[in-house]
Amino acid sequence: MFPARPAAGSIIRISLNESPATAVRGELGGEPLHFREIKLGQWRAIGGVPLDATGKLLGYVIAELRSGKIDSLEFSVNLPVPRPSRGRGRARRLSVSPRFTRPLDSATEARVARENARARDIGRRAHETPRMWTGSFLRPRPSNITARFGSGRTFNGTLASRHLGVDFAGKLGAPVRAANRGVVALVDNFFLAGNVVYIDHGGGVVTGYFHLSRTLVAEGDTVERGQEIGLVGATGRVTGPHLHWSARYGALTVNPVDLLGVSGW
Repeated sequence: MFPARPAAGSIIRISLNESPATAVRGELGGEPLHFREIKLGQWRAIGGVPLDATGKLLGYVIAELRSGKIDSLEFSVNLPVPRPSRGRGRARRLSVSPRFTRPLDSATEARVARENARARDIGRRAHETPRMWTGSFLRPRPSNITARFGSGRTFNGTLASRHLGVDFAGKLGAPVRAANRGVVALVDNFFLAGNVVYIDHGGGVVTGYFHLSRTLVAEGDTVERGQEIGLVGATGRVTGPHLHWSARYGALTVNPVDLLGVSGW
């Protein structure tokens, strides 16, 4: 398993040597694991660590053997003890208009809940899509990262949220590219995320691109790795133009930067 002690929200690699197997499946964090035989007897899958996971996360693997028998294995993922953030992990302090910290009215809260549910559903359905990517994932923009996954955000002195994506710098209208091959699962306008594009890459993996000024694809389009899918914007609940890049493994929100290292998995 790699990494050996992943943080919450990580994508991990699970390896299994089972030479007589004809198929291998499993589950971790309530999500299916899609094993592929990399070479004879060597099986690999990626999985997601839930954001609220602590201590040991339990999973299982089931191998269908050539003899017709079923071999099962339980395993655990040891999670590090959370420590107070220091240095770059410290909460990002922002001075913003009071409209960004004012509680949402009930109708807007309901809208946000519906939009979050749609995003989770896209992740769940990605388990039904065959894996469409073979090469590594790309950064959707070549620019600097301005906010990392998991960092806290302090608005006007109050810790308001945890950042569940990665922000890339970009001027209004700068290109945004698909991180890998997939099918466009959703193009819409969300209250918090503004103009969004979600791409179903198959095998449980979905990436999202938020705050776009313009979308250049339609639902159902097949997009290629590196294809321009939209333009940087400042739509939704933001203070300025940038790209927020998100990722899901099934219904789990995970760190999209972890996808950059999954080539050959």
